[in-house]
Amino acid sequence: MSSPKQLYQAVIVDHDRQPRHHGPLAGANREATIDNPMCGDVVTVRLIVEGDVVRDIAFEGHGCALSRAAASLMTERVLGTPVSSLPSLAADIDTLVSAAPEAAIDPALGELAALAGVRHFKSRRTCVTLPFRALVAAVSR
Repeated sequence: MSSPKQLYQAVIVDHDRQPRHHGPLAGANREATIDNPMCGDVVTVRLIVEGDVVRDIAFEGHGCALSRAAASLMTERVLGTPVSSLPSLAADIDTLVSAAPEAAIDPALGELAALAGVRHFKSRRTCVTLPFRALVAAVSR
């Protein structure tokens, strides 16, 4: 890859075609489904939470490549993290995709930075934030 833009595109394509933590999750003790009626994307996030830690996570649903890739990237990021940090992560993603296209990207986001490409497409931002909204809803119940 010769540029960050190409790398980010490759990350999105990879997570769309080979999503991580996709499918049912036996023993889940937290769950939420969020949909975007404007485009038809639907994401269900299931978690196994022990104490304040996400011990396992999976997602199901249907939607566009961005929605699936965002959900896959999200699951990789939150596995093993404290539940108390998840609302902040969702807010960081919202900030990431809502920023001006030329705005700096926090390197702490790691592969999630690939989602910044939607900055150029306001109508696609919900595709990226949908799984994070489901995540927060699941741990807020």
